[in-house]
Amino acid sequence: MRPIRAACLGTATALATLLACAPVAAAAGTDTDSAPAKGKDRTFTLIGHLAEETYFPVNPGGAPAQGDRAVFRSILFDQDGKQIGETGGTCVTTRVDNGGAEECSVTYNLPGGQLSSQGFVLGFLNPGPPPSFDNGITGGTGEFDRARGQIHADTIAPGTRRFTVDLDH
Repeated sequence: MRPIRAACLGTATALATLLACAPVAAAAGTDTDSAPAKGKDRTFTLIGHLAEETYFPVNPGGAPAQGDRAVFRSILFDQDGKQIGETGGTCVTTRVDNGGAEECSVTYNLPGGQLSSQGFVLGFLNPGPPPSFDNGITGGTGEFDRARGQIHADTIAPGTRRFTVDLDH
C-alpha cells in the first residue's frame, strides 16, 4: 500500500484546492475583487488540510496497480485561517510507470455554491512531497453556476495544499 499523500482539490484542489465565507470572493482572499459577481472572472486562494483519505488498492499489500482508488476529504481555509468549506473527491490510478498518473474528480463545497473539477495528477508515485497539478473547472452550482477555469494545487506542508482558483464565468 502506498503512503498517505496530500489529497487534491482539487483537483486540488486541490483543488482545492484546491476555495470561502461572506461573500465567497472576499473571504477566500480574492486577488481581483472584493465582492463576488456572477459573470466576472476572478482568482482566489484557499488552503486545504487533509482530513480523511482511504485507499482501495487492486492488490492489497502489493505494488500500486492500475485501478487503485483513493477517496479523500479536506477542510478548506481562507488565507486568514478561517474555515470556509470542504473538498472531497476520488482519484483512480491510470498509469503506474514513469511516476504514475491518477485521474481525479473533486468537488469544492463553498459558501454560495459548489465547484467541480477534473484532471490528472502526474508523478504521484515518485518519492517526496505530492506533485503540483492543474485541474480544469468543469462547472458548479449557485454562485458558481456555469463556472469554467482551472485550479492549481501546490503541496506546502505534509497534508496541506494551496489551491489557486482561476475562475472564469
